[in-house]
Amino acid sequence: MEKYKEIERSIIKKYRKEIWCKFVKAVNDYELIQENDKIMVCISGGKDSFLLAKCIEEIKRHGKIHFEAYYVVMDPGYKKENKEAILANAQLLNIPIKIFESDIFSVVDKIATKSPCYLCARMRRGHLYNEAQNLGCNKIALGHHFDDVIETTLLSMFYGAEVKTMLPKLHSDNFAGLELIRPLYLVKEQAIKAWAKGNGLTFLNCACKVTAKENFEQGSKRLEIKNLINKLRDVYEDIDYNIFKALDNINLNCVLGTKKDGEYHSFLEDYKD
Repeated sequence: MEKYKEIERSIIKKYRKEIWCKFVKAVNDYELIQENDKIMVCISGGKDSFLLAKCIEEIKRHGKIHFEAYYVVMDPGYKKENKEAILANAQLLNIPIKIFESDIFSVVDKIATKSPCYLCARMRRGHLYNEAQNLGCNKIALGHHFDDVIETTLLSMFYGAEVKTMLPKLHSDNFAGLELIRPLYLVKEQAIKAWAKGNGLTFLNCACKVTAKENFEQGSKRLEIKNLINKLRDVYEDIDYNIFKALDNINLNCVLGTKKDGEYHSFLEDYKD
């Protein structure tokens, strides 16, 4: 059996409970894929996006919904060896990728001194939406997973002073007719790492020229939150699930205020003396 077929089989068999079932559950529960969708699957070169591509391939091959998928890599200015690593993994995994170029890394390096990741993410998103429109797609699939959701939630609370999270899907504000979906929404990062290690796969981590600079990672707030969650898991192993579930179980009778479409509402509006 060819290597890529063994890898595909492992998703369905060996990692069925941890990956495949949770991927399918997210697709079904959040209605992420509909009949005749045209989905651009974004591949960054990391483990998450490559797993996403294989899961999309599997559900397209064996699922009941007919849709089209395009596997796209945006090159923001990768070093030669990193780009070659992406191409090698795409070939190993038998994923028909298309690469398009941008100069994001060089731009971010020049103008972003305090929050390069934030600017990079926003610029990436714009380039990806443009490419999706060029391909005639109505959806963009990203490889964000369960841990990304939890980390984003705590980052918003601790450093943004608000309760918000990363949604499984959302409409684009600036590109009409385009929707972003996150099919790995319920898959934990540890399961993705186990899948990669179990199949002897090595992927890029970040590959960003800006964040590769000395001591950048030490100041990363996301890394700080990730480490905190790992410590909390040592105390109570389901702590991450409870954080996730709390966002699906908000008691509006017991919050000081809420905000919808930028408009704030205090609990005092409905409070009766």
